[in-house]
Amino acid sequence: MPSINLLPWRAELRRRRQRDFVAGLGAAVVMAALFAMLARLWVSGLIDDQVARNDLLRAEIAILDKQIEEILKLEQDKARLIARMEIIETLQKSRPEVVKLFDEVVRTLPDGVYLSRMSQSDRKLEFTGVAQSSTRVSAFMRNIDSSEVLAAPGLKVIETGRGQGSSFGLSASLRTPTEGGGSQ
Repeated sequence: MPSINLLPWRAELRRRRQRDFVAGLGAAVVMAALFAMLARLWVSGLIDDQVARNDLLRAEIAILDKQIEEILKLEQDKARLIARMEIIETLQKSRPEVVKLFDEVVRTLPDGVYLSRMSQSDRKLEFTGVAQSSTRVSAFMRNIDSSEVLAAPGLKVIETGRGQGSSFGLSASLRTPTEGGGSQ
């Protein structure tokens, strides 16, 4: 009967299993380290991407802030231009008013009354002149009262002189377009 020694085979199997276990354990450690390294690289890449996005957003915000400043400046310029346009429009609307005022002064001035000075402050007018008589000054005041443009005559002073007539000073005001003193 042959004799079979199974002990070296079992010892050899045990050594092979131990070597395979160590190799598997080593491979698992290497795989875990590789996985950890890849995970770290992936997270690091995500962080770098987010930092790049944040930098891009900061740059875009800076550009938009500059554009907002420019828009605000343009709005201020626009407001100044609109104010100028309104002033010009007001002046253009008042241009015919001066012509109408002088035309109305000539119409209301009776014969024998001569103006030496006429001044305007806002809507208030001051007349200084000479009249042949004080009744002509009264007629001038009545004409002002019935005028479409002039209103509220007020006599300030009247001085009668020898042979020269009466020198006078009176005030009146311009009617506003809504007052209407007669037909407009």
